[in-house]
Amino acid sequence: MNEHLWGYGPTSGHTPDADLSGYRVEASDGHIGKVGKHSDEVGSQYIVVDTGVWIFGRQVLLPAGTITAISHEDSTIRVGLTKDEIKAAPDFDEEKHLGDPRYRDQLGGHYGSGH
Repeated sequence: MNEHLWGYGPTSGHTPDADLSGYRVEASDGHIGKVGKHSDEVGSQYIVVDTGVWIFGRQVLLPAGTITAISHEDSTIRVGLTKDEIKAAPDFDEEKHLGDPRYRDQLGGHYGSGH
């Protein structure tokens, strides 16, 4: 697994302590939803995207390393993933996402291959 997957890249535009809640999230091929929550914890940075009607109200967790650009001016986050890659991601699990290393490994295996 790529250890850089769980941290913002140096050119992503991330600023520490920025509140990303409500930002639009854009995949490489279109809009996927809005940020519902996010983590700035070093070594475990991510966003959780509320996909709305796109994939039936599902939430997906995207490691910070998948983010290619953050624009604070227009409240938009771009990720280097396609809609299909995001749709095929493991389900977001509110209970497991913080404390279960197997869940994190599962996400890393899904997103880490191209990043």
